[in-house]
Amino acid sequence: MPDKKITVLYVDDEPNNLFSFKATFRLKYNIITATSGDEAMEILKKTPIEIIITDQRMPNMTGVEFLEKVLEINAEPMRLLLTGYADMNAVIDAVNKGKIFHYLTKPWNEEELTMSIERAYEVYVQQKEIVDMNSKLLVSNDQLEFLLRQKLLD
Repeated sequence: MPDKKITVLYVDDEPNNLFSFKATFRLKYNIITATSGDEAMEILKKTPIEIIITDQRMPNMTGVEFLEKVLEINAEPMRLLLTGYADMNAVIDAVNKGKIFHYLTKPWNEEELTMSIERAYEVYVQQKEIVDMNSKLLVSNDQLEFLLRQKLLD
């Protein structure tokens, strides 16, 4: 694991949950909190986020609706959904529409949530490495094509 702290955005309309989450994880991770999907979207536009954890049941915009909107502006952050309800439709929507990495129930368990964040971050890093490698391959390919054209012209 790098020396840099993983940046986690936690979205929940209940201030007590935000406080509890931040108190529990602030030493391990760089925690940013938001009380709504709209507030979280503004944060995402300005701040690089690696992991997003959102509650499902919020007024105005559900967790799944929020995660769908996230995909429109930045598909890079890994997405986790938390809910206190055994709402199977929300889970199905989260997987299909919000493309979540993991689904957890409330109240969350610190150890389970830590493991989920760590696994999500590993996948995040792997995906970033793949994107970087692909862009390097494209540059190399362009350079080879240029050299081949030069050779053919000689």
